[in-house]
Amino acid sequence: MSKAIYIATTEPNSGKSIVSLGLMQLLLGKAAKVGYFRPIIDDYPEGFQDNHINTILSYFNIQMKYEEAYACTRSEVIHKNNQNKEDEVLDRIIDKYKAIEERFDFVLVEGTDFSGEGAIIEWDINVLMAKNLGIPTIILASGVGKTLDELVNNIYMAYHSFTEKGVEVLMVIANKVQPENIELVRKGLKAQLPEDILVGVIPKNPILGNPTIKEIVEVLDGKVLFGEEYLNNQVAHYGVGAMQLRNYLTHLENDGLVITPGDRADIILGALQANLSKNYPTVSGIFLTGNLVPEESIIKLIEGLSDVVPIVSVKEGTFGITNKIGAIRPRIYAENTQKILTSIHEFSKHVPEDELAERLIIFEAKGITPRMFQYNLLSRAKTDIKHIVLAEGLDERILKATKLLVDSNAVKITLLGDPIAIKEKISQMDLDLDVSKVNIENPTESVYFKEYAEELYELRKHKNVNLAMAEDLMEDVSYFGTMMVHKGHADGMVSGAVHTTKQTILPALHFIKTRPGVSVVSSVFFMCLENRVTVYGDCAINPNPTAEELAEIAISSATTSRIFGIEPKIAMLSYSSGDSGQGEDVDRVRKATQLVKERYPELKVEGPIQYDAAVDAKVGKVKMPDSQVAGEATVFIFPDLNTGNNTYKAVQRETGALAIGPVLQGLNKPVNDLSRGCTVDDIFNTVIITAIQAQDSLR
Repeated sequence: MSKAIYIATTEPNSGKSIVSLGLMQLLLGKAAKVGYFRPIIDDYPEGFQDNHINTILSYFNIQMKYEEAYACTRSEVIHKNNQNKEDEVLDRIIDKYKAIEERFDFVLVEGTDFSGEGAIIEWDINVLMAKNLGIPTIILASGVGKTLDELVNNIYMAYHSFTEKGVEVLMVIANKVQPENIELVRKGLKAQLPEDILVGVIPKNPILGNPTIKEIVEVLDGKVLFGEEYLNNQVAHYGVGAMQLRNYLTHLENDGLVITPGDRADIILGALQANLSKNYPTVSGIFLTGNLVPEESIIKLIEGLSDVVPIVSVKEGTFGITNKIGAIRPRIYAENTQKILTSIHEFSKHVPEDELAERLIIFEAKGITPRMFQYNLLSRAKTDIKHIVLAEGLDERILKATKLLVDSNAVKITLLGDPIAIKEKISQMDLDLDVSKVNIENPTESVYFKEYAEELYELRKHKNVNLAMAEDLMEDVSYFGTMMVHKGHADGMVSGAVHTTKQTILPALHFIKTRPGVSVVSSVFFMCLENRVTVYGDCAINPNPTAEELAEIAISSATTSRIFGIEPKIAMLSYSSGDSGQGEDVDRVRKATQLVKERYPELKVEGPIQYDAAVDAKVGKVKMPDSQVAGEATVFIFPDLNTGNNTYKAVQRETGALAIGPVLQGLNKPVNDLSRGCTVDDIFNTVIITAIQAQDSLR
């Protein structure tokens, strides 16, 4: 059984980070616990650490200490090699790796960087490490500066070197390939390599190929004077502002870095004004050379501007600074989520992930972690893309989430609201959202407005709703969005970032209605704890459910948990376990449990049961030794809204758990409610869940 994968490169600057980030995202969707290991790292001055280790551990929340993630520094390896003590290095690497392997279901191992002293021996070291660790390998090479034959031969020679030493190669990846040459490179590699070797070809991406202002500041030891919040700006071009302003403006390029002496107030102010103007390219930042800073009057003027780019002071002169900037190689660090997400997206798009996963994960991991859960959600949504309408199209959080959803290619989105106002808001937010990929619908101007109002009138006229009233109601985005779902013009709706739960759910109750055999609309939260995901219900809808309603909530929650890959083991919660307690509240839970068992005898359900007995195996064994649920519950049904709502919020706040929901259940078609305090991530997750519910509602 393979428990790890080794990433090996053929040269420096091959873009290994994109493969590490993409692989880690893939693995965390398949295995419960994934570790990270770099056998050999570069040397760093005291107080500094390897950036890539910190990026991986931080972004993916890998539960490892920095010191656990590597075995040796480059200087240590060279020193041991000079003393003919290579075996000591290898023994240390194996010991460190085995310690990680014991703790994790899978380990991502990243080879050396081919940088600095000792690079000439690194190829043999990488082969030796992969061989002695007994793990398969992915080989990566850069297409920069190579002809097709040179790139294919480079990768083939690397493949041959590993296989000759008995290392299994699962995949080869050509990175930084010109987009127009992707298919040419793929065909060339497939023709040269054995048929069973997987091939990935990743195009050159300017976002990954350009340094950020932050990276340049770190290399040049610059002092940030203004715009610290924009240090993640990408630098696509750079140029020296030495000529007169009227001439320099004609040389500006998009995302350009302006390099100018600190006393050139005309260039500084002109560049800032150009960045604000629609008639000139955007400026990524301004570097002031010669340890000069603008005069107080200019500083005051800059401080009064509504928007500024990073302005950085550096000590060296213009010539030296320009040369140093040209030599900077871009990196990916934990704070730059744009580069991380771009890397993950590029890997997923251009590498055969499913085939790779089948070969990598040949064991079944126990449980389902939050990362695995979220990865699986996104993957499942992509299998059958659904159309989700977001009722509150002007809300900034909704628009930011829409950007992420569009980029994920997992759902089709309609925003409700005035198209002009929404586009203006997107522009004000400087949000890189391609509105051509989003449908924007203004209810009152929609071609469907009359049809929807007449439909509502027909559905509600028995409740004394006339056509005029129906038209008034249809101006409400919640009614309009719900009617889109009812009429099949959308597959699901999400609202509640601005509106109340009642405003969101009431239209659904009026004409979406409940599924056959279901009389109660209820809700669940997916509680993403540190090591597992559980289901809490009902924490948002029903204040004081009867025994019959509790039973329905439990049955609906079991169905929902199954839809999302969680085996339902239902705990009907109360203040006592088993037969130990008496009273109206506990009797209600006892009756509800019996109803569930009668209607669905195949379900694993226990109640009444206390929370500790439901989650703690030792407590469960003592209190309910014969239970199939005690200590192993995955679905928790609370006796009333007060208990459920407070419990989920307490768990969320005290443990840092991610609470996804509320997810409504029992409706014919999916409509989901957001909290008015929701985050962008909450909206993203809720939309993806709604899309999956829409997939299931058609079965």
